[in-house]
Amino acid sequence: MLDFPRWKSAAIWLTIIVGAMLSIPTFVPPSALSFIPENLRPRVNLGLDLAGGSHILLEADINDVRAERLSAMERSIREAMRGEPGSGDDIAIGELSSSANAVTFLVRDAAKVDEVRERLNGLTTGVALTGQRSWDIELRDTNRVVMTQTAAGLANFVEEAMLGARDIVERRVNALGTREPTIILQGNDRIVVQVPGLQDPKELKDLLGQTARLEFRMVTETSDLPPEQQAEAAQGRAPVGMEVVPYASQPGFEVVSRQVMISGDQLDQANGGFDPDNGQPVVNIRFNGQGATIFSRVTRQNVGKRFAMLIDGKVLSAPSINEPIDGGQAQISGQFTTESASTLAIALRSGALPVKLSVVEERTVGPDLGAESIRKGAIAGAVATFLTLTFMLIVYGRFGVYANVALTFNILMIIGAMALFGATLTLPGIAGFVLTIGAAVDANVLINERIREELRRGRRVYAAVETGYKEASRAIFDANFTNVIAATLMFVFGSGPIKGFAVVLTIGIVTSVFTGVTVTRMFVAHWLRKTRPSSITI
Repeated sequence: MLDFPRWKSAAIWLTIIVGAMLSIPTFVPPSALSFIPENLRPRVNLGLDLAGGSHILLEADINDVRAERLSAMERSIREAMRGEPGSGDDIAIGELSSSANAVTFLVRDAAKVDEVRERLNGLTTGVALTGQRSWDIELRDTNRVVMTQTAAGLANFVEEAMLGARDIVERRVNALGTREPTIILQGNDRIVVQVPGLQDPKELKDLLGQTARLEFRMVTETSDLPPEQQAEAAQGRAPVGMEVVPYASQPGFEVVSRQVMISGDQLDQANGGFDPDNGQPVVNIRFNGQGATIFSRVTRQNVGKRFAMLIDGKVLSAPSINEPIDGGQAQISGQFTTESASTLAIALRSGALPVKLSVVEERTVGPDLGAESIRKGAIAGAVATFLTLTFMLIVYGRFGVYANVALTFNILMIIGAMALFGATLTLPGIAGFVLTIGAAVDANVLINERIREELRRGRRVYAAVETGYKEASRAIFDANFTNVIAATLMFVFGSGPIKGFAVVLTIGIVTSVFTGVTVTRMFVAHWLRKTRPSSITI
C-alpha cells in the first residue's frame, strides 16, 4: 500500500497538474487568454439561475400535427397508386380530399378496390410496442376509400414529432452562439428552453416561433378560373386541388396547387446574403441532388408560369419562370432585414420543425439575482473550506496538512473536470460543490482514525499506517459507490437543476476519493520513506 514507484508518483502529479490547469480559464477573464484557441480553454458555464437569461415554454399545435399528417398521407397515397415506370399498373383515383381526421378518394375502376386496399396496407404501419394500426381503412359506396387516423397513431406521431422538434430547437439555439442552453421536453406537447446570458429573448422567440416549412408550389392564375371560382377564391375558398394562401408581408393572396413541387427537406444549404441587383437582404438556398433534379425538371416544364415560395404557409414571393433553372440554386426574397434574413437562414439550415410551436410562457431572469447567488455561494464555500481546513489541521497535525493540501487539489480538479465536460454550474450545483468539500475529508477522517486505532493496539508506525489505509479504503469505496449510484439516478431521471447537482456531486465524489486516498497516501509514503520515524503523533 505504501509502495510508490516513480512512474506512479509522476502519473498522480500529472493528473493533478492537468486538473489544475483546466480550472484556470474559469478564474481568468476570457480576454486575458485570447491568445489561446477557445476549444483549448474550457470554462465552467453558469446556469440560468446564476448568469440570468431567458426562459421560454413552447407548446405544440396538435391540430397542425394532425393536418401535416393528413397532407403526408395524401402524398403517400398518390405514390402508392403509381406503379413502376413503364409497367402500366397505375391505378386511377379521383381527387383526394381531407376532413378533420381523414383522407377520402374515389377509385375510378371499382374492380381494383382490393388492389388499392392491398397497396394501402403498407401505409398503415402499427404503433410501436402495441401492434395497433395508425390508420383505419374503410370502403364506402363500393369505390370510395376513407383513411382515418387512429388515436394511438396520432399520439405516436406527436411523440416522434416532439422528439424531432426538440433536436431542431437545440440546433437553432446553438446556431445563435449561446452557451449551454437547457432544452427539455415537458409533458407530451411542450418544450422548455432556457438560455443563460440572453437578456433579450426577442430574437430567440422569432427563431423558435418559425416552423420554417419551406415549400415551392405552382400558382394558378385567378384570371384563368371561372368567374364563380374567382369570387370564391377572393373569399378564401379554393377549387378542389388548390389552396388560397395569403402573402406574408403584403396584402393579397395566391391560388396555389395543394401538391408540393419541392420542399425544405430537400434543402442542402441556406445562407443570408444580399441581392446583387438592389442590395436588399435575401436568403440564398441550394437544393440537394434530388431537389435540384426536381427543380430543374419542373421549371423546364413550366416556363412562362409562376411558382410560389411559401414559408410556414404564407407566400414570400411568386416569381415567373422565365427560363429553366438548373444547378439547384434559388433565392428567397421578401421584405427582409439583415437580422430576419439571417434568422430565416438558420431556421431553414437547421431543418423544418415537424410541428408548429407557440410561446405560451416567457420569463427573463436578471443577472442581479444570479450575482447575489454566486456571492453567497462563494461565501458558503469559503467558510466551509476554512472551517474544514482548520479542523483537520488542529485534530490531525501533519496528516491534517496532507489532507488539506489534497482538499485544495480536489477543489481545483472538480472545477477543471466540470470545465472539461462542459458542465453548467447552477445554484443546486453550488450546493453540491459545498457538500463535496465537506464530504471530501471524510476519507481522511476514516483513515486517520483507523491509523490511531492501530497505533493504540501497539503496531509499529509502518504497519499501522499501511493497515489504516488498507482497511479504511474498503469502507470509503463502498460508501462513495452508493453515492455515485444515487447521483446517477438523479441525473437519469432528473432534469435541469437536479442534473446539475448530480453532475457536480459525481465529479466531486471521484476527485475526492482520488485526492483523499491516493494523493494523501503518496504524501505519507514519501515522508515515511524519507524520515523513517520511530513514532508518530496523529
